[in-house]
Amino acid sequence: MSLLATPGTAQAAPGTYSLLVFPDQSHGTVYDLIRSAAKSVDVTMYELDDPEVVNALVNRERAGATVRVILDAKHPSVNEPAYQALTAAGVGVVYSSPDFVYTHQKTITVDRAKSLILTGNLDAKYYATGRDYGIIDTDVADVAAIEQTFDADYTHTATTPSDGDNLLWSPTDSQDRLLALINGARSSLDLEQLEFGASALVDAVVAAQNRGVAVRVVGMNPDRYAAYFDQIKEAGGTVVTFSSTEGLFIHAKTIVADYGTASAKAFAGSQNFSDNSLNNNRELGLIVNDGGVLNGVESTFKTDFANGMPY
Repeated sequence: MSLLATPGTAQAAPGTYSLLVFPDQSHGTVYDLIRSAAKSVDVTMYELDDPEVVNALVNRERAGATVRVILDAKHPSVNEPAYQALTAAGVGVVYSSPDFVYTHQKTITVDRAKSLILTGNLDAKYYATGRDYGIIDTDVADVAAIEQTFDADYTHTATTPSDGDNLLWSPTDSQDRLLALINGARSSLDLEQLEFGASALVDAVVAAQNRGVAVRVVGMNPDRYAAYFDQIKEAGGTVVTFSSTEGLFIHAKTIVADYGTASAKAFAGSQNFSDNSLNNNRELGLIVNDGGVLNGVESTFKTDFANGMPY
């Protein structure tokens, strides 16, 4: 059941959004989504190094579906084996446009009707330890916008993506949309982030704490982001971190604002807290007020927050 709609977030019918939490869940749902395609599969992926995904895409092509794949051009060491295997099987695969520093988006769209928006890559060696999320989105306007943008990016054609009902894109409006989410928070902000180096967003989080919003952060790399974590702590917020060498690796990019209130919203997507991610890359995320998504992300956040090392 969805919570009440709030400005900038469209009210969705129940079942429009379905949350996946990794590594708690396996990637079997991802494989099943690809295998379910009858007509088409469109994939945009920063890193693809999973033979199961490659085989599923090849099998869909052989079964008569139109399969198209965009892989980030700056990571041939990871992506080239998948590129070669897909090309050899007749799958349409291209490297990403040079218009973006990186194509960091992580999305699978099936039959132009259902899109899986991921915070993590399809890189199997990280599945067991990487904290990531996925949201299956069946909102008609969202999926249409994702496909319209894919069509342009696949042919290296410039476009200004539509936000559909609940999307946000880099390099066009991610920073503005995330700033609006943070600045609009009234009671709480829970952030789970791999990177924490976008000064505009960090400044907004600090300002939120200063106006009485309870800020909690689950992050990585405390040495690298010490200056920003210090700002959060000095303002009264709480930060916990995880080791990059053992245990859970926080690869997620999520925000939950005002959980438990009628104005609660959740963000999940490929966008990191970095200037490059927000302003130079191709990235995709969404902001929703769906109750199932909110409950799942917040519950996972609370577990990770409890298990992190206090900063």
